[in-house]
Amino acid sequence: MNSAEIAEEFKDVDFSQLERSLRHPRTFLSAALSCGTGIATVVACIPLFSVLVMLIWRGGKKLSLELFTALPPTAFEQGGGFGNAIVGTLVIVAIAALISIPVGVLTAVFLAEFGPDSRTASVARFCAKTLTGLPSILAGVFAYAAVVLATGSYSAPAGGVALSLLMLPTVILTAEEAMRMVPLRMKEAAIGMGCTKTQVAWKIVIPTAFPGILTGVMLAIARAAGETAPLLFTALFSNYWIFEEGQSQIMEPTASLAVFIYNFSGMPFENQIEMAWAASLVLVLMVLTINVSGQFISHRSKSV
Repeated sequence: MNSAEIAEEFKDVDFSQLERSLRHPRTFLSAALSCGTGIATVVACIPLFSVLVMLIWRGGKKLSLELFTALPPTAFEQGGGFGNAIVGTLVIVAIAALISIPVGVLTAVFLAEFGPDSRTASVARFCAKTLTGLPSILAGVFAYAAVVLATGSYSAPAGGVALSLLMLPTVILTAEEAMRMVPLRMKEAAIGMGCTKTQVAWKIVIPTAFPGILTGVMLAIARAAGETAPLLFTALFSNYWIFEEGQSQIMEPTASLAVFIYNFSGMPFENQIEMAWAASLVLVLMVLTINVSGQFISHRSKSV
């Protein structure tokens, strides 16, 4: 039956009774709720855009190539940069990722595939969910006691250990969720072909869930990159490069963008305050880029 035949069949039907009056209470309530949710959405976005506008206004005018290649300026020195803080941030976050990603993914494999309903899995999930609410300063205190006191020095690895504690629960929970979304028929088909449970996990589940796992990893990295309190207890700060003249200072105090902002924002000198604004803009752009990339990967994986 085509559209013309349908129209001909219902031409004598009066649909006016099905139309709801604009004055009807339900219609008014629906419109009010739609308007309210729209306003709430705009209000929720205002803080983010306000921060971005403020950072671009205060920090954008200071951006230059020198900022990314020079060392922090002294009190009365003009110019300078925070290149060492960018490198230090990348090194510390890389160390945290090297710790948290393998541990988190392996834990997620156990929770999703090998013992999803076991008591051990329940305890592990509870611990992971508890860690998501762990104050970052406590992660710093733990890393200070476990690494700094043991090695006798503030260092990038100590900062990496602290940040890995904050990354770990995000990696575990998102990776487990991604693995649980793998279709059961794929696993059953692999088992039917003679694959062991370990082979199914490594050759079927992890590759299929990889986009979701990667999204969780990127979100965890974005969170860790902006943390300040843990690094004050572990990596501290330095005005020098972590790699200089062919030598590594990785076991020495290490600069990071978050601590650079913390230190320079309280300085009484205009040049250093402007440096803090510029560093804030760079850090926010880094975190936003990672978050947007993670959301893009997640969206692409769901649409495939």
